Amino acid sequence: MSDALKHECGIALVRLLKPLEYYKEKYGTAFYGIQKMYLMMEKQHNRGQDGAGFASIKLDVEPGERYISRVRSNHSQPIQDVFKQINERINEEMTTHPEYANDVAQQKANIPYIGELFLGHVRYGTFGKNSIESVHPFLRQSNWMHRNLILAGNFNMTNVKELFENLVELGQHPKEMADTVTVMEKIGHFLDKEVMQLYQDCKQEGYSKREASPVIADRLDIGKILARSAKNLDGGYAMAGLLGHGDAFVFRDPAGIRPAYYYQDDEVVVVASERPVIQTVFNVPFESVQEIDPGNALIIKKSGKVTMEQILEPTVKKACSFERIYFSRGSDAEIYQERKNLGKLILPAVLESIDSDTDNTVFSYIPNTAETSFYGLVEAAQDFLNQRKNNYILANRNTLTAETLQELLAVKIRTEKVAIKDAKLRTFITEDSSRDDLVAHVYDVTYGVIKPTDNLVIIDDSIVRGTTLKMSIIKMMDRLKPKRIVIVSSAPQIRYPDCYGIDMAKLEGLVAFRAALALLKERNLYHIVDEVYTKCKAQENYLDSDVVNYVTAIYDQFTPEEISDKIAEMLSSPEINAEVKIIFQKVEDLHIACPKNLGDWYFTGDYPTPGGNRVVNRAFMNFYEGKDARAY
Repeated sequence: MSDALKHECGIALVRLLKPLEYYKEKYGTAFYGIQKMYLMMEKQHNRGQDGAGFASIKLDVEPGERYISRVRSNHSQPIQDVFKQINERINEEMTTHPEYANDVAQQKANIPYIGELFLGHVRYGTFGKNSIESVHPFLRQSNWMHRNLILAGNFNMTNVKELFENLVELGQHPKEMADTVTVMEKIGHFLDKEVMQLYQDCKQEGYSKREASPVIADRLDIGKILARSAKNLDGGYAMAGLLGHGDAFVFRDPAGIRPAYYYQDDEVVVVASERPVIQTVFNVPFESVQEIDPGNALIIKKSGKVTMEQILEPTVKKACSFERIYFSRGSDAEIYQERKNLGKLILPAVLESIDSDTDNTVFSYIPNTAETSFYGLVEAAQDFLNQRKNNYILANRNTLTAETLQELLAVKIRTEKVAIKDAKLRTFITEDSSRDDLVAHVYDVTYGVIKPTDNLVIIDDSIVRGTTLKMSIIKMMDRLKPKRIVIVSSAPQIRYPDCYGIDMAKLEGLVAFRAALALLKERNLYHIVDEVYTKCKAQENYLDSDVVNYVTAIYDQFTPEEISDKIAEMLSSPEINAEVKIIFQKVEDLHIACPKNLGDWYFTGDYPTPGGNRVVNRAFMNFYEGKDARAY
């Protein structure tokens, strides 16, 4: 609850399929692509507010003319800063050269950022870094147009060290051991090989060096390059790339962990991390926006030809369920319904916690992203109440008076906005010591709506670390003087670290893990911790494919309800007057609510790639050995 859970990135790609003059005539501007990119990135700002980047490519320019432009920002409002820089540069050129106003050819030749191919990226800082060098898109430069590579992605690799060593074995000297750099250099290596092979072919066919250039561009097999590059990748990814001459691709991991959607018509090809972004920006219906298949790449050739090619054999689809619970915008038709279902499915546990006393219960939510689940919870509660009314009426139909019936029908589910967020205060500060006091002031409580006989039910998307609950929110709710506070998580207990793009890297930071440890101590079972460490240590040098997740044994001794009760005990404190209960979604009900996104490794320990088991064991060994380090 308000635990600053961070998602890594969002991507946006636009390829214009018509000459720029077409957009000038139809939409009144040759800057149509730039405008659409701004909207695409702004409508994905929920996916990253620490950095933003933009790159563009002009097609078919003369030698000596600049054809790649890139701008990146790590300012406090990075998207606005990126496009402020772009607009200032465009306005400067248009003011200096008023003759460009209606001359699209001159605009394209002389104004940066205008072009036919665009790539954008938004991100949260990972690993505590947010330098401008860490902001996507990344650029690998060359004097050969085809060997310029621009890369941006929503990904984390579990085997960065292995990928780095692969590059060293190839004779390269990567500038740092980061997943984006290593992936880019690996793609770049096989791109170089392919270009050189095609050049040799052209030479044998009698082409001059200059004549060979467009032939190479036409013959480049992007799918082949990606297949060679992706051979050893282990992680969740949706990566987008542009080549200097105008080819583009978006490639998705075999388990479909990270999302990517696309739309195509005769004017544009568009890719984004979220479906409703494309629907809104291009005003197209839900069914027109398709998902890029896991293990596949959407490839856009310079010619405008678009294909979907399988790069890696798809595995069992394990799309990230947190996309549906929390990260993606709730305006997606499917996601909206799924979040409502998450609220509906958890009602039976809520009713049990309040002894089915809905008359003396107030339902609310924190933060705003939990509002849709709240609607589902309240709808289900209203159905429960209506059934109770029906039963009473049927049982007392012979003696029911108009006055009694009126009183009965007047009973409603009570909902209140008990916490109002001050939008001027930001909650995404990473240091817990700084966040605790801040979050206490981010919400103002609504006084006068809770009675001392009331239960107060508060639903949230998820509970990760629990620090903010303990230090701020439960204390804040207790000021309203309810009889009982019930904290409801629409997600199951987060028990394991993520290694595919969510900033949950350390086991000891997870409140469910700390609760399980506390129960092991209470029941004289702490020897299990030593046994798990011994088993994890014994696998340290195993191949990833042979590693087993032994950390599951920490939780196997207890029911989910026992761990939930221990979490409630740990997050309460002596000065809290109300009884505190905490309820989590069942994993089974999560799958019912979100049937297309079955990636649940943070809840179950069932990692979708071999590297996940190595990461969770490493995270446990770091905890056991007292190392304050990431597991990947």
